[in-house]
Amino acid sequence: MELISLLFLALGLSVDSFAASVCSGLAIKKIRFLQAVKIAFFLAIFQGGMPILGWFSGWQMKDLIKDFDHWIAFILLAGLGSKMIYESLTGKTQDCAFNPLKLSVLLGISIATSIDALIIGFSMAMVNILIWKPAIIITIITFIVSMLGMLMGKKIGAKTSKKFEVIGGVVLILIGFRILIEHLFFQA
Repeated sequence: MELISLLFLALGLSVDSFAASVCSGLAIKKIRFLQAVKIAFFLAIFQGGMPILGWFSGWQMKDLIKDFDHWIAFILLAGLGSKMIYESLTGKTQDCAFNPLKLSVLLGISIATSIDALIIGFSMAMVNILIWKPAIIITIITFIVSMLGMLMGKKIGAKTSKKFEVIGGVVLILIGFRILIEHLFFQA
């Protein structure tokens, strides 16, 4: 997978972490730098770790589904992207009344925002993409996006995060189409 595709994938996956970070910025009025780093670190580690778990699961099943693996990757990516777009267009503004500095809350939002990444890892195993480089890029991008989200949460509020969810959904759908087209028309 080329670097530009990995960057777009990482940005698409980091949208949920961005939304959680905006809420964190809203919830903690005077967030300190180290508090922001802690929240961003948790979100990034889970976002980068879940694709690894998904990849190993997918790799175990690869031989069973090799004839239609590209369809599985496409359906999963297009489904996730569509879900993100649907939820951002129909959902209400997120409720940001939580304490992201509490370990149980931080673990909960870290897991909840990274479930999509588990599916991405599974999809990557289906199309023979090694997971280590994508996982590192996803981790770094999520950390940066999460830090920016907390800063934006302090400044502008939660409604702006919805626009980023639509963009992230479109990116995931486009990556799904790209995988499908490559495997249907350009694979020997």
